Amino acid sequence: MRRPRFAGSARPRGKRGDGVPGPAAGPGAAGPDQAGALRRAVGRNLTAYGFLCGALVCFALFSWYPMVREVVLSFQENNFVDAPTWVGFDNFRTVIEDPAFRSAWINTAAFSGLALVIGYAVPFVLAVVLNELRHAKAYLRFVVYLPVMLPPAVAVLLFRWFYDPGAGLFNQVLDVFHLPPLSWLDSTSTALVSLVLVSTWMNLGTGTLIYLAALHSIPGDLYESAELDGAGLLRRVWHVTIPQTKLILLVMLLLQIVATMQVFIEPYLLTGGGPENATVTVAYLMYQYAFNFGDFGGGGALGLMLMVVLMVFSAIYLRVSREAER
Repeated sequence: MRRPRFAGSARPRGKRGDGVPGPAAGPGAAGPDQAGALRRAVGRNLTAYGFLCGALVCFALFSWYPMVREVVLSFQENNFVDAPTWVGFDNFRTVIEDPAFRSAWINTAAFSGLALVIGYAVPFVLAVVLNELRHAKAYLRFVVYLPVMLPPAVAVLLFRWFYDPGAGLFNQVLDVFHLPPLSWLDSTSTALVSLVLVSTWMNLGTGTLIYLAALHSIPGDLYESAELDGAGLLRRVWHVTIPQTKLILLVMLLLQIVATMQVFIEPYLLTGGGPENATVTVAYLMYQYAFNFGDFGGGGALGLMLMVVLMVFSAIYLRVSREAER
């Protein structure tokens, strides 16, 4: 006996939800919708893509290319007049055997350490004091941030007058207290400290404002609870402010290390590396090799060494930043 056949030769198509699968969609069925959505997304973000491409081009030309070029130069003998020749690690050996090499690294480390002692704590203390004030906050913030608005060269030359052994402001202040004048920039014992003071003053406003922003993010009820418990200012700072801002403090510490390891403009404009190489830094010695001695290979070798050291601190900074974002 024959089985009954349905009308037509095909099986009945199931409806959605009745357990019978419908026809499978072809591979290109959703193509037009996806392409249209992609075009709309690109159109909406076209301006953003344009700015992004411009930023990438600037980074490539002014950041990535110089770094790659520096790596290449460090293995070449190149004065940009004659054809460059590959010399392997000869530039590194020449630089390391230079007596100024050791002095440059010691001075750079000493500058960075002194800048941390002076320039790391002072902005934090200023931020705490400004945060506690009830009046004239905006005016004092402007005064603190004023050095940042000055071009670095102007700020450094201003301190050159302050440090003048004859008519400088600092020696005039010493004279008021009947103290002997100092040769601020001409003495090996005071020259490096004088440069640190200039750097601290120039960057004081930026650090203070960053710390102020961090202090404003601390919930006020924590301070109120501490005050109810009888905590004074110092105890509130120790038990509330520092624990709540420890990640910001660590990030600022790493940023300051990276910045101070690259110090150049202060010794270049104030001391020229003297007296007796007391203020020669790695960045300044790199400049001397490249532009005073015409040895761009030696300058590139020094720059590569400094870049490796800074990359270590930068990697630590990026890791700490990710922890702070969490």
